[in-house]
Amino acid sequence: MTEEEGKGLYLSSAHFSQAHYLERTVVHEIIISGVGGQGIMVIGNLLAHAAFIETQNVTYLPIYGVEKRGGQADCYVVISSEEIGSPVIGLPQSCIIMSRSSLDKYVSKIKLGGLLLLNSSFVEPREVARNDLTILAVPAMKIAKNLGNGRLGNMVVMGAFVEKTKIVSLDALISALSQTFEEQYHHLLPANAEAIRRGAEYARTLAQESEGGSPRGGKR
Repeated sequence: MTEEEGKGLYLSSAHFSQAHYLERTVVHEIIISGVGGQGIMVIGNLLAHAAFIETQNVTYLPIYGVEKRGGQADCYVVISSEEIGSPVIGLPQSCIIMSRSSLDKYVSKIKLGGLLLLNSSFVEPREVARNDLTILAVPAMKIAKNLGNGRLGNMVVMGAFVEKTKIVSLDALISALSQTFEEQYHHLLPANAEAIRRGAEYARTLAQESEGGSPRGGKR
């Protein structure tokens, strides 16, 4: 689904009681970036809802370009075990990149040793001018088209990201679909859930291959 289909639920921040805090502070800052029409805001909102379900503190900050479709579209998601001071991210631990322009904008900002997830249908790992990142390349459009709907590429990417980072559970991510989309689009939720699972399966397979000595992703 794209931003247009996912309108209706905006989560700016959420705070929870001390009873739900983890034993130590854990903060994960994520930038998701692409162009309008790729569903960037949708998956950022979805991730924030999943963190909410798991009683984590979360902020979600969408940043739109001037153009509704085809312009720059970014969102910042901060997930923490303690109260979050600001939704603005300077140096993210993780970056999900869906376009070449987004790679140029954010690759230099990712923390040393951070995770760079690429939609390799549009951006190849060889285009990354850093060798100190963990790179996960996911052919999101190919996987989505195999499911019969190329517009599900954003869900494929998010499934792979959650499988790689374990920042929330896949169950929470899929459960959050019904909270993220308006009821008129709920008939599309099974397809979105399947795209999430396929993305997770792809990331899981890469991890298994890496352990076996034939990686398609990893440290650069």
